[in-house]
Parts: sequence; C-alpha cells; structure tokens
Amino acid sequence: MKQTPEIQLLVRQECHLCAAARQTVAEVTSRLGMSFSEVDIDTRPELREQHHEEVPVLLIDGQVRDFWRIDPQRLERLLREH
Repeated sequence: MKQTPEIQLLVRQECHLCAAARQTVAEVTSRLGMSFSEVDIDTRPELREQHHEEVPVLLIDGQVRDFWRIDPQRLERLLREH
C-alpha cells in the first residue's frame, strides 16, 4: 500500500501568488482525497532564509517540487505517481 505523501505549501502573508497556489493545491489534493499543510515562512527564519525569493514553494515529502506558480496537471501527476 502506498504511503500518503506529506504535502506542504510554503507561503507568506499578502502574497498573490501564494493565494493562487493555495487554491490550486487545495483543488488537486481534494480531488485526490489528500490534504496539505501551509507554513508561513515569515514565522520560520530557516525557511525564510532558504526560500524567500521562491514563495510559494510546494514540498512533497520534504522535496521542493514547484515554486512561484503551481501547475495543477504536474501536481496531480506527481501525487498520482507517489
């Protein structure tokens, strides 16, 4: 049996790309019966230092899989292949 992937979306407040990414990730994960969590990088200095220029960032099982604009077809393919 496949393990459900850990899906995290790294965001910041007042970020229009983050809002679009949130909607895309929510739609895809909902359709696949999965969930995701959000982390505000401004509350985590190590994440802010590492990803401040790339937000939003999509992590699947701790690996960066996409940033800035999240492609829904690519995300669905990555999650189905997991």
